[in-house]
Amino acid sequence: MPIRLDEILKQNLRGKVIVFETDTVYGIGCLFDDLPSVRRIYEIKNREYHKPMAILCANVEQVRSIVEQFDAIEPLAQKFWPGALTLICPKRNIVDDLVTAGGKTVGVRIPDDPVALALLSQFGPMVVTSLNLSGEPAILRFQDALRYEGMVDAIVEGKDLSELASTVYDPFNKIVIRQGRIVINE
Repeated sequence: MPIRLDEILKQNLRGKVIVFETDTVYGIGCLFDDLPSVRRIYEIKNREYHKPMAILCANVEQVRSIVEQFDAIEPLAQKFWPGALTLICPKRNIVDDLVTAGGKTVGVRIPDDPVALALLSQFGPMVVTSLNLSGEPAILRFQDALRYEGMVDAIVEGKDLSELASTVYDPFNKIVIRQGRIVINE
């Protein structure tokens, strides 16, 4: 059963996996340091553990808390956040290797969506990945997100979306990993 945003904001998300809209696609997420819930996301999606997941944040202060060398990405962050740009950055030790598939970097983003920002502002950084089985198209319609009832702890009421997934960019190596709506010309 879907839950209203104001209701979920009163709950404790520790140990929970939730579904919610972002500015791009529907996401499945949990608190970034809740490792049993991160494992559940891998299982729900049938995602291979060697594929890292991104962390969404509500603001620059949250981003700074999980990445190193923020100053190097600050111009891109100022230009495109909040928005559909995931930046690959060296991670702080606070980010577990499970999230990054053992890598030393993590993808971070501040989404431009009021529902996602309300959740992230209330609960802090969250591991979030597209709501879909690995290899299938991302979910854009709220009705389609409801197929995950029973697999997750909550589905936050949302609207139908029409965006591409975010652009994923590694500013340290100047590589576009996934092209989305935002085009980087560095």
